[in-house]
Amino acid sequence: MTASGTFGYGIEYADFFDISCLGGIFVKGTTIQPREGNDYPRLAETPSGMLNAVGLQNKGVDYFIDHIYPTIKNIDTNMIVNVSGSSIETYVECAEKIASLENIPAIELNISCPNVKQGGMAFGVTAKGAGEVVKAVRQVYPKTLIVKLSPNVTDITEIAKAVESEGADSVSLINTILGMAINAEKRRPILSTITGGLSGPCVKPIALRMVWQTFHAVKIPIIGLGGISNWKDAVEFLLAGAKAIQIGTYNFIDPTISVKVINGINDYCDKHGFKSVSELTGALEL
Repeated sequence: MTASGTFGYGIEYADFFDISCLGGIFVKGTTIQPREGNDYPRLAETPSGMLNAVGLQNKGVDYFIDHIYPTIKNIDTNMIVNVSGSSIETYVECAEKIASLENIPAIELNISCPNVKQGGMAFGVTAKGAGEVVKAVRQVYPKTLIVKLSPNVTDITEIAKAVESEGADSVSLINTILGMAINAEKRRPILSTITGGLSGPCVKPIALRMVWQTFHAVKIPIIGLGGISNWKDAVEFLLAGAKAIQIGTYNFIDPTISVKVINGINDYCDKHGFKSVSELTGALEL
């Protein structure tokens, strides 16, 4: 699958390959109200990765329903909406609106958003905060509920167990890691927000570790992501415990990377005698 914020609404990549071959497309973050995003500059290249501070720029859920959904609803794959909010109420309202769309089978809750009622602390950095937002959304959202976990925590398994206990059907991890970049000549931060989210191959070892830990802590399926740039990376995430994977940053480098990863996983299964990709999940030998 493709990760939210890196693949638009899917249709932008349709000229490169048949996007119906994907297991799913996680569309860009959607909020209840339109958001302009952060000031520029909001992207910075780093060794083996990138920092972003886009700020969830989107035209709001009503615009998505009226203008985007009609153009993507008949794509022959799972179209999944990434839902963000700044309070429990805005998460709930947005999820409720998305629930009415027949051809959207799931949402992915981005709980790395700042909780404005608690001074800007992200929901996903405490088990209590994560559990509260998932519990509230679960009451209004009857379809598959995926929760995207923040890596900016002491123990990601505690967050995963909290959202599982409040009704999450699956977790996806990891989201970006907090980082920053500095222009030494100007003696200034490169990003307008000073800090931003680090993604790309440099985060893969951290993401793998967190997927492996979470696999041994919860019973719900795990979607692994973070620095996947080839089929071997994807296989490693499956062996660590992921049931499925998302590709994010590398879509910017190679728009056809998803197809290459799909083919590589198939070849790996044939070579090693696996009859199904599902047999790879957690097949790490210790």
